[in-house]
Amino acid sequence: MVVGAGPAGSSAAKHAAEGGASVLLVDRKKEFGVPVRCGEGVGSHWLKELGISISDRSVCARIKGAKLVSPDLKSSVTISTPETMGYVLDRKVFDRELAIDAARAGAETALKTEVVGVTKNNGKVTGAILEYDGKKTEVKSKILIAADGGESLVARMAGINTLATLYDSDFGVEYEMANVECEGLIEIYFGKSWAPRGYAWVFPKGEDVANVGVGIGGMEKPNAIHYLNKFLELDRFKKAQPVALKAGIIPVGAPCRQLVADGLMVVGTSAHQVDPIHGGGICLAIDAGNIAGKVAAKCVGEGKSDAKALSEYEKTWRSAREKKLLRRLLLRKVLEELNDDDYNAAIGCLNDADVGKLLDGNYAPVAGKVLTARPQLLRALKALLTSSETGRTL
Repeated sequence: MVVGAGPAGSSAAKHAAEGGASVLLVDRKKEFGVPVRCGEGVGSHWLKELGISISDRSVCARIKGAKLVSPDLKSSVTISTPETMGYVLDRKVFDRELAIDAARAGAETALKTEVVGVTKNNGKVTGAILEYDGKKTEVKSKILIAADGGESLVARMAGINTLATLYDSDFGVEYEMANVECEGLIEIYFGKSWAPRGYAWVFPKGEDVANVGVGIGGMEKPNAIHYLNKFLELDRFKKAQPVALKAGIIPVGAPCRQLVADGLMVVGTSAHQVDPIHGGGICLAIDAGNIAGKVAAKCVGEGKSDAKALSEYEKTWRSAREKKLLRRLLLRKVLEELNDDDYNAAIGCLNDADVGKLLDGNYAPVAGKVLTARPQLLRALKALLTSSETGRTL
């Protein structure tokens, strides 16, 4: 049983069904893909790596790079690397197509179905209590996959702590807006004046339609709407009109310490498998779902559902992804120390090659260049100059 038909859940359901398992994909919403709660951007390098082909219907705009803008708006750097090229999606369509793929692979689907409890036998998860149309039904499962988002009640009901602290959470809010001039670039605006412990963004969805939003740290005040309204006071948005409002909470700390238990796997945003820098998690979720679904099918075929057998998923995912995410978490913590003047100086001295190094995790040469322009940042950047490995002490 897979709970949550987002990118992680649908991918897990698809691969488990393709592997021969009997799969039930459960979602509390009445329609797959809604509500949308993200900026909807994905990198083409990710799609290529995961072997995902997306339909024209799910693509709103093709992105040729990213533009990083200083707080004072006087400096910017435009980069075009594999990691900054891609698409802005229509998530409603994209998520629905992932769920359709799961159904085509053989998964059964259940909409408007809430998980209100998890059943156990001698500490092992054995299924869930589902509520549909006011009626409760107990459904048995050999393996339960929790993919129900950052709030993940299912994992917590099963005994795995997936709570993110306020410090390691971001609050994001955006309008989809008409009458916004776009140039085929994702635009990122840094600085505490725009978005403390985060950034403001413009993600184009067409020639004059864009997602315009702000993400801030969970402990920041006032709230994200305050900063979004301030951002929209820029002359650029004088004619812009909102056509949709989207909001969500994003865990941006380290991945959860525990991803499996007897009869249980946790994937995607539920497991905090999210990039700590930009809060993106679509393709990370699909990747984790793919691995979990394949391992689940294998274990069911072998008659195994204990944590030791399911840990193949956790070990595979951590060896492939966790180290880079922890290095990016280190960068996030360093960026928190910068003020607007620091950002103005840093962005003013960087070029596209420097930003490419940052995205690749090659921090030391970039930190050295920034220090030449702003030596008072030595304390803040020291961690980037000396780090080669990161660990759970972050």
